[in-house]
Amino acid sequence: MRILYIAAAGALALSACSEQTEKNAAATAENVGETVVSAAGDTAVNADAVADTTAAAAKDTAADADAAADAAARKTDAAADAAARTQ
Repeated sequence: MRILYIAAAGALALSACSEQTEKNAAATAENVGETVVSAAGDTAVNADAVADTTAAAAKDTAADADAAADAAARKTDAAADAAARTQ
Protein backbone atom coordinates (compact mmCIF):
# COMPACT_ATOMS: atom_id res chain seq x y z
CA MET A 1 0.00 0.00 0.00
CA ARG A 2 2.86 2.31 0.79
CA ILE A 3 4.20 1.90 -2.74
CA LEU A 4 0.80 2.93 -4.09
CA TYR A 5 0.94 6.17 -2.08
CA ILE A 6 4.49 6.87 -3.28
CA ALA A 7 3.44 6.21 -6.88
CA ALA A 8 0.42 8.48 -6.48
CA ALA A 9 2.57 11.23 -4.97
CA GLY A 10 5.03 10.84 -7.84
CA ALA A 11 2.21 11.07 -10.36
CA LEU A 12 0.90 14.24 -8.72
CA ALA A 13 4.39 15.74 -8.73
CA LEU A 14 4.78 14.92 -12.42
CA SER A 15 1.36 16.37 -13.13
CA ALA A 16 2.28 19.62 -11.38
CA CYS A 17 5.59 19.64 -13.21
CA SER A 18 3.82 19.10 -16.51
CA GLU A 19 1.38 21.91 -15.76
CA GLN A 20 4.24 24.30 -14.97
CA THR A 21 6.07 23.19 -18.10
CA GLU A 22 2.93 23.88 -20.11
CA LYS A 23 2.65 27.36 -18.58
CA ASN A 24 6.31 28.05 -19.30
CA ALA A 25 5.93 26.86 -22.88
CA ALA A 26 2.89 29.09 -23.37
CA ALA A 27 4.75 32.09 -21.93
CA THR A 28 7.74 31.37 -24.14
CA ALA A 29 5.53 31.10 -27.21
CA GLU A 30 3.90 34.41 -26.35
CA ASN A 31 7.30 36.07 -25.89
CA VAL A 32 8.50 34.68 -29.21
CA GLY A 33 5.39 36.02 -30.92
CA GLU A 34 5.92 39.46 -29.42
CA THR A 35 9.57 39.41 -30.48
CA VAL A 36 8.65 38.48 -34.04
CA VAL A 37 6.07 41.28 -34.20
CA SER A 38 8.59 43.75 -32.78
CA ALA A 39 11.28 42.65 -35.24
CA ALA A 40 8.84 42.99 -38.14
CA GLY A 41 7.98 46.50 -37.00
CA ASP A 42 11.65 47.41 -36.67
CA THR A 43 12.33 45.99 -40.13
CA ALA A 44 9.52 48.07 -41.62
CA VAL A 45 10.85 51.23 -39.95
CA ASN A 46 14.36 50.48 -41.17
CA ALA A 47 13.11 49.78 -44.69
CA ASP A 48 11.31 53.12 -44.70
CA ALA A 49 14.46 54.88 -43.52
CA VAL A 50 16.53 53.19 -46.23
CA ALA A 51 13.97 54.16 -48.87
CA ASP A 52 14.00 57.77 -47.68
CA THR A 53 17.80 57.89 -47.64
CA THR A 54 18.01 56.31 -51.09
CA ALA A 55 15.48 58.77 -52.50
CA ALA A 56 17.39 61.70 -50.99
CA ALA A 57 20.68 60.39 -52.39
CA ALA A 58 19.11 59.97 -55.84
CA LYS A 59 17.74 63.51 -55.69
CA ASP A 60 21.16 64.86 -54.66
CA THR A 61 22.84 62.89 -57.44
CA ALA A 62 20.40 64.25 -60.01
CA ALA A 63 21.02 67.81 -58.78
CA ASP A 64 24.78 67.28 -58.96
CA ALA A 65 24.46 65.87 -62.49
CA ASP A 66 22.37 68.87 -63.55
CA ALA A 67 24.94 71.26 -62.07
CA ALA A 68 27.78 69.43 -63.82
CA ALA A 69 25.91 69.52 -67.14
CA ASP A 70 25.27 73.25 -66.72
CA ALA A 71 28.94 73.87 -65.94
CA ALA A 72 30.01 71.81 -68.95
CA ALA A 73 27.61 73.73 -71.20
CA ARG A 74 28.93 77.09 -69.94
CA LYS A 75 32.51 75.99 -70.52
CA THR A 76 31.65 74.74 -73.99
CA ASP A 77 29.93 78.05 -74.81
CA ALA A 78 32.90 79.99 -73.44
CA ALA A 79 35.32 77.93 -75.49
CA ALA A 80 33.19 78.43 -78.62
CA ASP A 81 33.03 82.19 -77.96
CA ALA A 82 36.81 82.31 -77.49
CA ALA A 83 37.37 80.37 -80.70
CA ALA A 84 35.04 82.69 -82.61
CA ARG A 85 36.88 85.77 -81.34
CA THR A 86 40.28 84.42 -82.38
CA GLN A 87 39.22 83.80 -85.97
